[in-house]
Amino acid sequence: MNSLRAAVVCLVLACATLTSPTVAGAVTPSWSVLPVPAAAPPVTVTDLAARGPGEAWATGYEQAADGLRPMLYRWDGTAWSRDTTFPGAGEPGSLGKVQFVGGEVWIFHNREGTGEILRRSAGAWSAVPLPQTLWTYQDFAAVPGAAWVVGEDDTGLKVLHHDGSGWTAQAVPDGVLYLMGITARTADDAWAWADTDTGATVLRRDGTAWQDAKVPLPPDSNVHTILLEPSGRVTIGGSQYTDGVARTYLMTRDGDGNAWRTTYPPLGDTYTEAMVRGPDGALWLPVRSDRAFQSKYARVDGRRTAFSYGPERTNAIDVGPRALARTGSSLLAFGTVEIYGSKPNLMSERLGGRP
Repeated sequence: MNSLRAAVVCLVLACATLTSPTVAGAVTPSWSVLPVPAAAPPVTVTDLAARGPGEAWATGYEQAADGLRPMLYRWDGTAWSRDTTFPGAGEPGSLGKVQFVGGEVWIFHNREGTGEILRRSAGAWSAVPLPQTLWTYQDFAAVPGAAWVVGEDDTGLKVLHHDGSGWTAQAVPDGVLYLMGITARTADDAWAWADTDTGATVLRRDGTAWQDAKVPLPPDSNVHTILLEPSGRVTIGGSQYTDGVARTYLMTRDGDGNAWRTTYPPLGDTYTEAMVRGPDGALWLPVRSDRAFQSKYARVDGRRTAFSYGPERTNAIDVGPRALARTGSSLLAFGTVEIYGSKPNLMSERLGGRP
């Protein structure tokens, strides 16, 4: 009798599991292909940023007959289209990072070696020129009330700051040799990662001066990106080198200012620049795929790491998502795909949302 009762209980539990709304009704989202109008290959993707489910911008450059040409695409929630209405769209150059400043879109533009910021307001583009031309333009960040451009000229590294009315140069601590990137949460809370005479360092500006943020980076490491979130949480991604081998690390500090936590997810030597916080609360980033015909993405949630693949692409020999962005309840990827016998051209994929 006990054996029969146990069998009946197991059968009931099994049926409940199969018919439970949370299991049977759950739909696991998958990556789908989004068509992108072709550019002149080979193309390079620089950045992707989204304001919500109905607006995202992707930047980069294509190879025209007379050199590099800037490349700009817009996502309207349904499809990708190319924008060629900005100043200098038909001239040599390239586009860099995209930032949303209030209701405007700001994009860094290298226009034949001269730097400027493109601003889109009320559907029209304008340009804000930099106060000087630099040899290299390394990175750009903008928030309401402030913008920064970092790079170098013949006198060394430069941090150019715009306060809404004009430009000034900002000093960095002694020993800083090179600024590799910059980001900001507000006009009075900016972060940068730098190469110094003692190794990689994270800097922070609190509205007064750039200072060492005293982040305990792993020994023999570098920084790829810093992710600042409205909650105050900070996530740093980079690589640590041990016996000449690189492995990815992530450091996180919650908004309440608790100590930094360092983890080493199984990502190999993945470059973490494209890392974003997904709609599910986990960190997402593209990784090197072990399948030539499919892209690969990593989902990192605390100490758990899982992987997913993009859709299969016929005759693809390299599918490379370059950037990710959260668009409402979905994730949007933008990058390049190389089909056998052709040069790399543009690709885009989406996780979730309408198929």
